[in-house]
Amino acid sequence: MRFLTLIFVILIATLQYPLWLGKGSWLRVWDLNRQISEQKDKNAQLKARNDTLDAEVRDLKQGFAAIEERARSELGMIKQDEVFYQVIDKSPVVPPAPPAAPQK
Repeated sequence: MRFLTLIFVILIATLQYPLWLGKGSWLRVWDLNRQISEQKDKNAQLKARNDTLDAEVRDLKQGFAAIEERARSELGMIKQDEVFYQVIDKSPVVPPAPPAAPQK
């Protein structure tokens, strides 16, 4: 009877090995599912970035307002017959505090 039990235990272990540790094991499936979810998150972030870039490209191709805005903000350009005013905010100068007297 002990021999038969030993044979069944070895048979069950042999059948369970591929399920838990083999090429298509549960551990591998769980790991692949985790990798898939991470990749889906990355893809969603990249899609949002691509949509933003696509909208910017369409705006640059269709209208001149975006081109003018970029020229003004990034290159500091102005239109012909336009006067440019630069306002410099002078904040009051605060004198440095005198050094503290040493305590005795």
